Amino acid sequence: MLAVCLVTLGCATTAPQSAAGTAASGSGALVSAAPSASREQTADQQVHHVLNRLAFGARPGDVETVRAMGVDAWIDRQLYPERIPDAATEQFVARFTTLGKTGEQLLADAPPPAAVLAQLQRRGGTMTAADSATLREQGRQSYAFLGELASSRMARAVISERQLNEVMVDFWENHFNVFAGKDRTRYFLPEYDAKTIRPHALGTFRDLLGAVAKSPAMLYYLDNWQSVADSGRPTLRPAQRPLNARQAARRAAAVQQRIAQNPQLQQVVQRRRGLNENYARELMELHTLGVDGGYTQQDVIEVARALTGWTIARGAQGGGFAFRGEVHDASAKTILGQSFAANKGVEEGEAVLDLLASHPSTAKFIATKLARRFVSDTPPAALVERATATFRRTNGDLRSVVRTIVTSPEFFASASYRAKVKSPFELVASTMRAMNAQPDATPRTSQLVSRLGQPIFGHQAPNGYPETGDAWMNTGAILNRINFGLAAASGRVPGITLAAWPPTAELANASRDAQVDGVIKGLFGGAASSDTRQVLLTGTNPFLQQHGGANDSLLVADDDAGMMGGMASAEKTANARKQAASDRRAARAPVAQQQQAAGREAVRPARGGTLTQSIGSLPPLTGFAQIVGLALGAPEFQRR
Repeated sequence: MLAVCLVTLGCATTAPQSAAGTAASGSGALVSAAPSASREQTADQQVHHVLNRLAFGARPGDVETVRAMGVDAWIDRQLYPERIPDAATEQFVARFTTLGKTGEQLLADAPPPAAVLAQLQRRGGTMTAADSATLREQGRQSYAFLGELASSRMARAVISERQLNEVMVDFWENHFNVFAGKDRTRYFLPEYDAKTIRPHALGTFRDLLGAVAKSPAMLYYLDNWQSVADSGRPTLRPAQRPLNARQAARRAAAVQQRIAQNPQLQQVVQRRRGLNENYARELMELHTLGVDGGYTQQDVIEVARALTGWTIARGAQGGGFAFRGEVHDASAKTILGQSFAANKGVEEGEAVLDLLASHPSTAKFIATKLARRFVSDTPPAALVERATATFRRTNGDLRSVVRTIVTSPEFFASASYRAKVKSPFELVASTMRAMNAQPDATPRTSQLVSRLGQPIFGHQAPNGYPETGDAWMNTGAILNRINFGLAAASGRVPGITLAAWPPTAELANASRDAQVDGVIKGLFGGAASSDTRQVLLTGTNPFLQQHGGANDSLLVADDDAGMMGGMASAEKTANARKQAASDRRAARAPVAQQQQAAGREAVRPARGGTLTQSIGSLPPLTGFAQIVGLALGAPEFQRR
């Protein structure tokens, strides 16, 4: 039973239900019954449920706060993050000096190594030692801001009072996924987070969609910045007097000279000029209508034509959104059965976004994804219908759609309690919060998310990371999660110490039975399966034994070997030792260098180390630390 439970994380345990809305908590407090007559979860379950779904888990004291405020009042407060003071979070992330900087600024501050090399080569002569040093430093700096961005994402998830807003930022940055590893895309991600996603996370979908469509990050990632009208198509280029032969020759020579002096222009010229359908396709399939949303390939082409000329002001050098009428396809179009007249400019693209944002398929697609995030991997059809209706009635007001979902009977159904498997990001954030950890100013915590399988901004395809639990569950992943819990209890996760966890003072010298009860209360809300309780009492995990471990020392997951390719066993072992040594050296380096290394790893996730290499070998845990470590790896904590 336990082995199956640990593999599937299927042992969602619920406490006995009491009369709706009147169940007493462990401390004797009551939750208001007024809005909860149709809720199947007990009063205590509702408190833990909202903290696990609308926040990244509970910090010590959060359960008491929500219980005193009332679940519905707490939900309402979280729906208006602008009303919640969050000075401590803002003060902490202010140390990351590159946050919110534009791509243009970052490209000027730390140009890509290739661009620096090209500048040096244009000067002629041989490269000096000083030139080589400049090139290496620029190369390192061109990744540091990506490490800072990932660190800030994790820090906000851990300490922000605006927890629902952070959950929504996580959702939308996954929905509108941008991969840091494509060429210069990483330069545009800090402003994408700060100026595109965050201001609109609980606003209207149309505003969010428009901000994403005009963001340099998305324009660059999906190539729309280079999409121009095909040859022979009419554009909005003003009529010009024809050039005579001498003028034409001079202009051609000037253009060729500019191209010869600018490697970026050379790359652009080498690429095929014309219509690019990448963004139009993902706009319809992934961002709005959904794959079954009723569009055709011809609609994709027409949308791509409508968005020609939507580009970045200075192209690969950055800048804000710009519309270039001279390369915009100005012919008439028909999209989803709606006619678009010829000779329209940027307003044509805006009208396309209006059409897609208000389409019934978009309402259902977004409502389904939000219900999947907040309720279950297979959200109830009736809830999706109501959320869809809210989306359409409110013109895509996201706050209203989320409210419909998270105050619904389906959200508070017994079947929804602990029904979702945490993603690696959610697992690390919830562990930090549960253990009362301080936020990590280094990239080591965000790198743990990567080593658990979810590099921040590291998903290459536009579809983002899966929102369903089966994608995160295999034998190697389960072992990694158990190992992560043991590492946290061993003090190997930055910011986490048992001494900082409030129950430690009371439980450290208690009996084993009392310690187990206290840990179950502190981490699981008092409810755990008999199998989990037995593991905590005995200190023996059958799943670890089944996969080669007789005790609770760190095990190497099967995934580790897979990441090393087809190397011979001895070579794998040697490579693992080298990587572990490299990770230990990196952890001792100045924080700025750590951020640079983390940024490079985010761009090339496959080249990063494994979790077991990151945390190193652990001494066998005993006593109270063993109980906490096993609890953090238990199914009840792995689910939300």
